[in-house]
Amino acid sequence: MTPESPTINLLGTGTSVKGEIQSDGDFRIDGSLNGAIHCKGKLVIGATGLVEGEIICGNIDISGQVEGQVVVSELLSLKSTAKLKGDISTAKLSIEPGAVFTGTCKMDGSGLKQTDKAPNESKKTEKAL
Repeated sequence: MTPESPTINLLGTGTSVKGEIQSDGDFRIDGSLNGAIHCKGKLVIGATGLVEGEIICGNIDISGQVEGQVVVSELLSLKSTAKLKGDISTAKLSIEPGAVFTGTCKMDGSGLKQTDKAPNESKKTEKAL
């Protein structure tokens, strides 16, 4: 089911969830999530947000803490207060001064479509930085 207009969901400060979240719309996390989130829209992890687990989304802004694999089809943005520990795969990456990133980064432009491209096609998108 595709919503007529994008839905914005919120996991508020002081709220903790264990498990998997799937969303067709946008999602904001200011609380904590121990598990996976698959978000077709934009995911925002606020300064008080904590995610321990896999993240798969279209776009993401991280101001809080993330530990786990992050797969983004478009833009991953690490704000100055962000702390990311894990491996990321994204088409575009933005890191503000002050952000902390520990792990590996794969920027081949494939994002969520990793299995759709041949290995030699991934080199073409590196120029877009």
